[in-house]
Amino acid sequence: MNWWSCWKLNSLLTSRGSRMMNYDLDMAAENSSSGSPFWDNFCIPSHILVPDSKVQTVAHIPVCPVLVFVNSKSGGQLGVNLLVTYRALLNENQVFDLGQESPDKVLSRIYTNLEKLKLEGNEPAARIQETLKIIVAGGDGTAGWLLGVVSDLKLPHPPAIATVPLGTGNNLPFAFGWGKKNPGTDRQSVEAFLEQVMKAEEMKIDSWHILMRMRAPREGSFDPIAPLELPHSLHAFGRVSSSDELNMEGCHTFRGGFWNYFSMGMDAQVSYAFHSERNSHPEKFKNQLVNQSTYMKLVGTQGWFFSSLFQSNSKNIAQLAKVKIMNREGQWQHLHIPHSIKSIICLNLPSFSGGLNPWGTTRRSKGDFTPPYVDDGLIEVVGFRDAWHGLLLLAPSGHGTRLAQAQRIHFEFHKGATDHTYMRIDGEPWKQPLPTDNDTVVVEISHLRQVKVLATHDCKSRSIHRPLITGNHDTQEDDSPEEESIPEGEEWRKFGAADTFKIPDEVDIARFS
Repeated sequence: MNWWSCWKLNSLLTSRGSRMMNYDLDMAAENSSSGSPFWDNFCIPSHILVPDSKVQTVAHIPVCPVLVFVNSKSGGQLGVNLLVTYRALLNENQVFDLGQESPDKVLSRIYTNLEKLKLEGNEPAARIQETLKIIVAGGDGTAGWLLGVVSDLKLPHPPAIATVPLGTGNNLPFAFGWGKKNPGTDRQSVEAFLEQVMKAEEMKIDSWHILMRMRAPREGSFDPIAPLELPHSLHAFGRVSSSDELNMEGCHTFRGGFWNYFSMGMDAQVSYAFHSERNSHPEKFKNQLVNQSTYMKLVGTQGWFFSSLFQSNSKNIAQLAKVKIMNREGQWQHLHIPHSIKSIICLNLPSFSGGLNPWGTTRRSKGDFTPPYVDDGLIEVVGFRDAWHGLLLLAPSGHGTRLAQAQRIHFEFHKGATDHTYMRIDGEPWKQPLPTDNDTVVVEISHLRQVKVLATHDCKSRSIHRPLITGNHDTQEDDSPEEESIPEGEEWRKFGAADTFKIPDEVDIARFS
């Protein structure tokens, strides 16, 4: 077959595929507008979504009304395709592109309208507010953004959130049973996902506040903080304002929060190298498989496999910082960290680096430790010596070195043998300068509040209220001794909708002075 024949055949197939896709979307739109029983379960009337619009007579109140937020820049073309499909199948006013409008503005507008309609005696508005759910499609950064917004806005009847995995790591979706592979974007895939949403259970999860303070550099630029350069996509941190009660003259103070984990040491160093490489050569990072293989190569080239043999003890966590924890009784105590530990992870959810569980699984108390729950107000602290140690996580009952379960953690860095370390929050790494004189760098993690998520029957996370919600993966008894391209904008640097995080009242601010 010559090139002309090949070109004509390809054009014919492309044209046919395009017509079939358009036909599918047209049929979906027709089903939606004509009142298909399945889509009626999810579609929200326009007068609920658009303030001051004409109130419609509602024949059928949706049993599972949803607001859909899609990061159109996630997953390559997947985000765009998913946006098109959802808008064709549902009311287009209930589907939002996060690159065009921030969720805090959307939710504030819709909930204000819901309250207004309720005061007017609108029964559908009251029912929809009570049963409303959110679907967010993107990576962990996008999912964390929505969780933070819902948490910060303190909405009446706050909606539970289901996450569609469109990122690289997808730890948040995986932790609650939504998978970690990029999903299909066609009508059948969306319909299957919505069926799961309708059957999913609500689960509360803890969120964690993080505060970081360091002395302003005596030389160099103050913004960005030389040599500290927090990445633009680091949604978890924001600099406190000059009027904030935590502001201290001559210091840089940051506050924020996270849902999944905070890590420090070698694993964050590898992640930092990966993000730097991706920023320098974005054309090389087109899909999950390439991203993950590149990440594994960097694990080797950064010396993570043989760090215990060839790297200086100055990179050991015990050499870098003094660590204190607040135990279950509310008492501060020193945390002993073995000198061989080169990476420490403060873990809230049982999913790290694409689905691994550093703490491991257990159905009974072992010594001072209890089974990990996502809503018990405790965070698990785990250590690793090197990547070989990390390979234990591939075993059914493997885990890292369990160090503590704490209500609060306090890291204090003093002048030492190294001038920097690496830190990471929910997949976002940065290079953190350490003191070179008698100053200190302080990082403190404390429990903040809770938010609701939706969990499937395959959920890996465990709740103190629903200890049996987990699937078969987490029922073994343990007897052994991410990322995405995020639209730029100031709101992405916040943990949620608020400009700053409110510190819990019980936090002793004076200790940071």
